[in-house]
Amino acid sequence: MLSVETDKTKTTNMQTASKKVINAWAMYDWANSAYNLVITSTIFPAYWETITGDGDELTPDNVNFFGRMFDNSALYNYALAIAFFIVAVSSPLLSSIADTRGNKKSFMAFFLTLGSFACAGLFFFTKQNLGFGIFLMIVACLGFWSSLVFYNSYLPDIAAPEDRDRVSARGFSYGYIGSVLLQVICLVFVFFPSITGEANNLNIRISFLLTGMWWFGFAQIPLRRLPKPLRQNKPNQALTAGYLELKKVWNQLTNIARLKRFLTAFFFYNMAVQTVMLSAALYGKKELQIPTINLIISIILIQIVAIPGAIVISKLSDKIGNIKSLMLCVLVWVGICIYGYMIPAKDTNQFYLLATLVGFVMGGIQSLSRSTYSKLMPVTKDTTSFFSFYDVTEKIAIVIGMFSFGYITELTGSQRNAVLSLIIEFGIGLLLLVYTLRAKQLNTDEPLHN
Repeated sequence: MLSVETDKTKTTNMQTASKKVINAWAMYDWANSAYNLVITSTIFPAYWETITGDGDELTPDNVNFFGRMFDNSALYNYALAIAFFIVAVSSPLLSSIADTRGNKKSFMAFFLTLGSFACAGLFFFTKQNLGFGIFLMIVACLGFWSSLVFYNSYLPDIAAPEDRDRVSARGFSYGYIGSVLLQVICLVFVFFPSITGEANNLNIRISFLLTGMWWFGFAQIPLRRLPKPLRQNKPNQALTAGYLELKKVWNQLTNIARLKRFLTAFFFYNMAVQTVMLSAALYGKKELQIPTINLIISIILIQIVAIPGAIVISKLSDKIGNIKSLMLCVLVWVGICIYGYMIPAKDTNQFYLLATLVGFVMGGIQSLSRSTYSKLMPVTKDTTSFFSFYDVTEKIAIVIGMFSFGYITELTGSQRNAVLSLIIEFGIGLLLLVYTLRAKQLNTDEPLHN
């Protein structure tokens, strides 16, 4: 383990990459965030509800899948949970190969291609081929999140610690701008069906094709401009090194109290954040009975508000510190969940207000969590392995969150009851962030504020 003095010297000497490289890195957020908006948050969830529901608000929407009847929203949650489970299990293996052979850019390219092509393939998903659609949902989700393992691991490679909050926020800002632009293009087809025709929802399904093309096309910019990592020449250990690296990272956490406590807090509050983001559209559509057009407007509102929100929270962290800023974000999220639980059905104005609050803290808490982790990390060349640990933590949390949300929905017949579990998760995360403040930061001694 390097001494504090040596770490400080290395940290001070590190130079942030050129503006061209930083912007290229941020362009992958521009490229892939279209998937998060169109497929995860707006048009696809509404399309799913349309083709799997019976159109009667008074009757349950159940679908038969492999001989079992599922609540349609619960099945949606389960399918995504399976995708995240695959990512959590496979990412250590992939990360170890990328670190030992210096080809994480190639893995990033593979998974973004896999995800974008699966996303485009959803164009062929109709009511008659439910299994095909669920398979492509899982593959697209797998490609998206697996590519982020390698994308996120570039942050400590291209940005000095003092610049990581700013660079991380730039990535999220690019993502919101790019995704909204594509969303507007897709809405032209949705609201003016005469352009393509409404037969078999063609005007909606073309959005999935455009999203895949957007994702793949703009991703070529970072693939061309990001630097190639150095090879570590340990190919014989590649198949097992990733899991051994996770164990190694875990062992190091025992000597870095603040990082260990932060990751535990992150596990709980991010479980709730990601579940909200992945389930919000179906909650608004099914539980609150918000019309599709109003639902889409609210999600666009979220993306627009998220841009200044990410910037404000980044600047707030410079004044009061990362951990305290995250605590404030989590407090707002608790209030959001309570408010969302209490909103009456069909109250569009209150749903818009809820969307505004979500948007303001959504990007900020993700950006700040990522940069906080990068600053708490010890100095290491195995950045992909450390971010693999971060991503495995995130994905396992999402698996538990999504399965819990779906199970509670099926068990009680209402997504409102599932929202109560999110409040508990945020509350635990908040308490653990308070606990994090009491830990001394070892081996990376301040630049990170409390």
